[in-house]
Amino acid sequence: MFEPFLLLIAASFLLAGSIKGALGLGLPTVSMGLLAVAMPPAQALAIVIVPAIVTNIWQTFGGPYLRDIIRRLWPLLIGTAAGIRLNAGSLTGPYARYTAIALGLLLALNAVIGLSKFSFSVARRNEKWLGGIVGLVTGVISAATGVQVVPSVPFMQAIGMEKEELIQALGVFFTVATVTLGFNLTSAGLLTAAAALPGAVAMGCSFIGMLIGQAVRTRLQPEVFRRWFHIAMILLGLYLVVSTILKIQA
Repeated sequence: MFEPFLLLIAASFLLAGSIKGALGLGLPTVSMGLLAVAMPPAQALAIVIVPAIVTNIWQTFGGPYLRDIIRRLWPLLIGTAAGIRLNAGSLTGPYARYTAIALGLLLALNAVIGLSKFSFSVARRNEKWLGGIVGLVTGVISAATGVQVVPSVPFMQAIGMEKEELIQALGVFFTVATVTLGFNLTSAGLLTAAAALPGAVAMGCSFIGMLIGQAVRTRLQPEVFRRWFHIAMILLGLYLVVSTILKIQA
């Protein structure tokens, strides 16, 4: 892989890791969006997947809430894994060239939801059955785009977790999702030795970025940070959509 690609990977994962360290999410979302500018989403996901799994595992065991999280979210976790496996092959199938468009639209949609401050609450009695449905939908979308934030993250925000518990819950959820995506990539033959060097660069930069993000988590103004993050994701998503359509028509 050429050095400019390694520089792109390093910069992408430093930024994505910093956002994950600060907010508890964003590593696959940001890194997939940035890498998809220069390569097919399937190739980008092959680079993203291992750093995503490792950093998510780190986040999973970074708090005392693991047992309660699994007890509350097991339908969401199972539904997500099932949806990812059911839609396996979407990144490499006959419509794979359209996945960058889907990814761009998803990035923009998620950012618009974040900017609108749309919120809702889910009663405890409805958590499990609704979580299974949300998980299944999230899994199908994730298998096609490599991103797992819609509609799972709004759902987890709606069930009433404390800040630190929510961050750990995001780690648990993303661990299950990324491990299952890893099975899809392995089955498709996309996790090869060619991804080893860029994956190592991505891993190192992810951890450096997460440490930076965690260090500034208590010092930054969350609302300002989130606003500019979402605006950037809208612009990136729209760019992916337009550039991919132009490539297809060329």
